[in-house]
Amino acid sequence: MRNELTRHLEPVVAEAGLFLEGVSVSPAGRRTVVRVVVDLADGPGGVSSDALAEVSREVSRALDGSDLLTGPYTLEVTTPGVDRPLTDPRHFRRAVGRLVAVTTGAGTTTGRLTGVRDDVAVLDGSEIPLSDITGAVVQVEFRED
Repeated sequence: MRNELTRHLEPVVAEAGLFLEGVSVSPAGRRTVVRVVVDLADGPGGVSSDALAEVSREVSRALDGSDLLTGPYTLEVTTPGVDRPLTDPRHFRRAVGRLVAVTTGAGTTTGRLTGVRDDVAVLDGSEIPLSDITGAVVQVEFRED
């Protein structure tokens, strides 16, 4: 069912200018919970609350107009959390300007991601081929104001 929902919802989310990161379906009593994770298609920044509300309405319309779900469901439309691993070049481009921890065969390095080009991440001036990265996550930074 998840694959069918993904195929059905990808164009709806794309029409809203967003990227469909994933769809999950789980039972919750007599209802089904459909969780849809969306993100910006590319570039730094985040999904605004207005854009999230609009895509939520469109996804709901698309689900209500289909026969993919039987019975009552709860729809959750959200964005990926800060703890999402960076696994795709698009994820790295979205994280430009952020502090990231990058793991390669040589160990883990933490630094500011200053750019991504030609399948290379630039971390504090050092170039790391994305193909060498075995793990990467954005680090949470707390500001002292």
